[in-house]
Amino acid sequence: MNPLISAHELKALRPRELVLLDVRWVLGRDDGAQQYAQGHLPGAVFVDMERELSSAVGEHTGRHPLPLPADFEASARRWGITDQSHVVVYDDSGSLAAARAWWLLRHAGFENVQVLDGGLEAWKQASGQISTQAAQVNPGTVSLSWGRMPVVEFEELDSLTGVLIDSRATVRYLGISEPVDPVAGHIPGALNRPTTDNIDEQARFYSPQVLRAAFEKLGAQQPGSAAYCGSGITAAHQVLAAASAGIELGLYPGSWSEYCSYPQAPVATSDEKHRN
Repeated sequence: MNPLISAHELKALRPRELVLLDVRWVLGRDDGAQQYAQGHLPGAVFVDMERELSSAVGEHTGRHPLPLPADFEASARRWGITDQSHVVVYDDSGSLAAARAWWLLRHAGFENVQVLDGGLEAWKQASGQISTQAAQVNPGTVSLSWGRMPVVEFEELDSLTGVLIDSRATVRYLGISEPVDPVAGHIPGALNRPTTDNIDEQARFYSPQVLRAAFEKLGAQQPGSAAYCGSGITAAHQVLAAASAGIELGLYPGSWSEYCSYPQAPVATSDEKHRN
């Protein structure tokens, strides 16, 4: 299944088995629920990034640890998902948050899930209706598993067989600026490709051909390649973009916020874009 769906394609879907998830989240803000209440796709369920797509933070977990499998299954059922559902996820921030829900559902073995390309704004531009009514959802019965997407852990970073992509802004990668985490810089050997390079000025993903060329330029088509970011959220966007281009990337869920919590972990600030 194409991991992306256009607004026009979404409008053509039959609503019977459709589950819409609204993941309104931006780093540093906590008004996603209020934004949802002010207008969302009819029938969409609000999904809380901090409470439903993440778990409690520990000493070496990173800022957004993956939810526990049982907790995530309970959330998916609360959203109304069944084994027959067709799930479409969206946000209003370039799919940076929606990609996290997409990745988690895929990681949990649910394959019939797509991200609305262009998000809420694309829906509006397609003359899609907007609602301010909270969704009335019948509890779902979906049965989920875990571990279906490739994952890289801290201990495995030194033995990667492919390319490691740092998905953060270049100023953070180079250690010039670090507004969130206590240490600046990047994992030695990682190549920088900001997640924002995946989308155009309308927050829509570039074509599979354009994206594939960009990933191949980095060598990310090699088996064993993976992506990380600050806390594992926007790196899922990198995985999503690669998937739309037919490339499988692993995800380092703890990302930089976990990595830099280990005092012994080496840190680099040089531009390594020409290294393989």
